[in-house]
Amino acid sequence: MFHDKSSYMSMSRRFLPSVTALRALEALDRLGSASAVADELSLTQGAVSRQLQGLEQHLGVDLIQRDRKRLSIAPAAQDYVAEIRQALNQIAQASLRLQVAPVGGTLNLAILPTFGMRWLMPRLPEFARLHPEITINMSTRLESFNFAQEPFDAAIHFGLGDWPDTDNLLLRTERVVPVCAPALIQARTPQSPKDLLRLPLLHIQTRPNAWQDWLEQNGVALNAPLPGTMYDQFSTITQAALHGLGVALVPDYLAEQDVATGRLVALHPQAIEAKGAYYLVWPRSKSRDQSLMEFRHWLASKAQPEDDLPR
Repeated sequence: MFHDKSSYMSMSRRFLPSVTALRALEALDRLGSASAVADELSLTQGAVSRQLQGLEQHLGVDLIQRDRKRLSIAPAAQDYVAEIRQALNQIAQASLRLQVAPVGGTLNLAILPTFGMRWLMPRLPEFARLHPEITINMSTRLESFNFAQEPFDAAIHFGLGDWPDTDNLLLRTERVVPVCAPALIQARTPQSPKDLLRLPLLHIQTRPNAWQDWLEQNGVALNAPLPGTMYDQFSTITQAALHGLGVALVPDYLAEQDVATGRLVALHPQAIEAKGAYYLVWPRSKSRDQSLMEFRHWLASKAQPEDDLPR
């Protein structure tokens, strides 16, 4: 649908308040006091108050609750503030990308720490040689997140490929194996998957149902939740297993070296494919971003779910 430019500009003047006023509103919601807002924006408290009053007059809506000179966001304005925060973040990120890489562009990528280090990093030098004009900025994220609230163009994440409002590229499946320190089973070696229930189990936050899925695939029916301790990522859960704290269910490529040297013992003869896989995920709104298109087209040539990860 096409719009007349003059009518669009008229609508913008009516509904687009000053950025300073919007920043004051967002900061008040986040910081909780007018004095903190004044410090962040380098304004006086009086100036902050005038900005907020002007915003209310411009929109014709009560946005602020005033109680004994204490300001807070009115309940009816909470959704508005959340949308304004997203919009301000998009403006800031667009300005940053323009300043940092005005020619080739940037790609802000969220990665999982272990998979990012073991799978992506060994491959990235080739992309850098092919596309020296594109800068890739990376940050780790263990949990799923909303692209509208985080400054990322894409993410490498683990799951079922069903994230809303996104497209994805399958990178590789995951095969897991239960491992533990030899000392943990000196008294009695498990003879079957069911025997593992006698040992302390180590769980990982990003795969809360991993043990349940693995046991069910091996014919073990469960009647109650599985006990055990929780870890935030594979590097920490592997260390816990090495120190004899329990049995960890980890990707085979992570356990291979420690099993080969005898530091860990595999408690099942073969790795089993887990539910879920590793994907490159991006919001549909970013699909035509040139830097992202170059990156995902290159990454598609590296996506080999059936192959082993580099050691």
